[in-house]
Amino acid sequence: MIPLHDDNPTRISPVVTMATIAACVLAFLWQMSLGGEGGQRAVYSLGVIPAVLFDRAELPPELVLLPAEATVFTSMFLHGGIMHLAGNMLYLWIFGNNVEDSMGHARFVIFYLLCGVAAAVGQAWMHPDSQVPMIGASGAISGVLGAYLLLYPHARVLTVVPLGLYSQMVRLPALLVLGFWFVMQIFSSAAAGGGEKGGVAWFAHIGGFIAGMVLIPLFKHRDVPLFHPAQLAPVLPLGRRRG
Repeated sequence: MIPLHDDNPTRISPVVTMATIAACVLAFLWQMSLGGEGGQRAVYSLGVIPAVLFDRAELPPELVLLPAEATVFTSMFLHGGIMHLAGNMLYLWIFGNNVEDSMGHARFVIFYLLCGVAAAVGQAWMHPDSQVPMIGASGAISGVLGAYLLLYPHARVLTVVPLGLYSQMVRLPALLVLGFWFVMQIFSSAAAGGGEKGGVAWFAHIGGFIAGMVLIPLFKHRDVPLFHPAQLAPVLPLGRRRG
């Protein structure tokens, strides 16, 4: 299933969500400007390498730009290709605005980064000797999805459902769309032995999603309930409504 849009209005402009998307796009363009070898060097310098993070290996001195701990943050803004970037930004745009709306801009920044850290560390912990760099916003965005699931499970999401040679666009509850997404991450992780088969850090997705579910009760405004009724916006301080 491929989500396209949700019918869940917000009352504040999602400036952090938009800024994050812009930052990821700019970072990707910067990667592309470096060329093949330069882009690869950037991935090793700014991506999370579990063995380096846990002091089980060292990067060549010419590739060290930051302390290993800092790459947990820089890795969130790099992507391995245009489809990797586009898929992540689509999910962030659809679901990030409402999660930002539920807690405000400043809290959303902290929430997003914490989910990304939890995802990266979780995947690294599963494979502490791996020397394969991890990059992408998937882990942090998975946290956004976990939060959205608890906040707005009844919100309707316009979704493309493949049916063999054909596809159908239907509006499905977020509980079904995001629940299906999470189950697929578990199955994919099991098929890969919890690893990075196919270049995907599946456990980072799972860890980020769980982190989002755990953190959302702590970060949302008190007047924003969990399991919000369908298609109703939470009552927040004055702001502008967006569709």
